[in-house]
Amino acid sequence: MKKVANLMKLKESGVIAVVRGASKEEALQASKAIVAGGITGIELTFTVPQAADVIAELVTTFKENPEVVVGAGTVLDAVTARLAIMAGAEYVVSPTFDQETAELCNLYQIPYLPGCMTISEMKDALKAGADIIKLFPGSAYGPSIISAFKAPLPQLNIMPTGGFSLDNMQEWFAAGVVAVGVGGNLLAPAASGDFDKVTEVAKQYAAKLKEIRGK
Repeated sequence: MKKVANLMKLKESGVIAVVRGASKEEALQASKAIVAGGITGIELTFTVPQAADVIAELVTTFKENPEVVVGAGTVLDAVTARLAIMAGAEYVVSPTFDQETAELCNLYQIPYLPGCMTISEMKDALKAGADIIKLFPGSAYGPSIISAFKAPLPQLNIMPTGGFSLDNMQEWFAAGVVAVGVGGNLLAPAASGDFDKVTEVAKQYAAKLKEIRGK
């Protein structure tokens, strides 16, 4: 089952790198640098120029590496979601919950991770078939919010995005999240073309995740 396999890859990745970039080339190089550092989850955002082309190229590049899971981020509508899926995206992430996008992803059996901030939004997303809820922006909350959300909805799988660092990752995983989305501090060096630094920071995140999981 494709959807289940992709969900398992997402969960196994643990750290999902939210890749933005001023150009197609920057996003491609940043993604490769991140994977070289040991992070296997890539969320290529549609704010990147020619995003669908970048996704297609990344899927081809990492074809021989089954651990790598490539998805689309900042997907605002079903039209964009379909473009992403046709390009090979293995999951779709939105900053908000969108019913049509949820239905389209279900049609193609692609995991949909909508951004939610309230228990009402999370309930609606679950009803529409979302398997993982993206708590966004994560910086608006602390790790203790996870148990508050999971009290009435224990079946929630939450991936907070935004506001993470190597220092607080442990707390979020201890609170019960399935993965975390990391952008800013991981991707910052890419803007100046320092992709070796991106790999270095990715290695730190990958090592921290192994430590948290006791591997």
